[in-house]
Amino acid sequence: MNDSLEDFITPPNHIHFLAKKLFGETGEIIDGSIAYLEPSGGGPTDLHTHAHSHLFIVTEGQAKILLDKSEIVLSANESYLVDGNIPHSIWNNTDRTTKMIGISVRKKLE
Repeated sequence: MNDSLEDFITPPNHIHFLAKKLFGETGEIIDGSIAYLEPSGGGPTDLHTHAHSHLFIVTEGQAKILLDKSEIVLSANESYLVDGNIPHSIWNNTDRTTKMIGISVRKKLE
């Protein structure tokens, strides 16, 4: 797991407080959920696409995001924004439960 505290900071006027920015402005939040991926769990079983993006934040364990032509592995305290137009699915990458937060995001119009 990548729990290194070197990526965390103590914000101004805080005491005994460590924080790590996981994402910046990404667009409009549609919804959010917490997920428990059991060993060998994930999905969907086939890669899929949709109009909105997913921001995945792993809080415990490790997740593997399968993308059209690549894969991304996230450990605790890491996040990744998946463009919904890219075929994708997400899977537990450990032999214990992985906990994560998923946020659906409507892209910002530029």
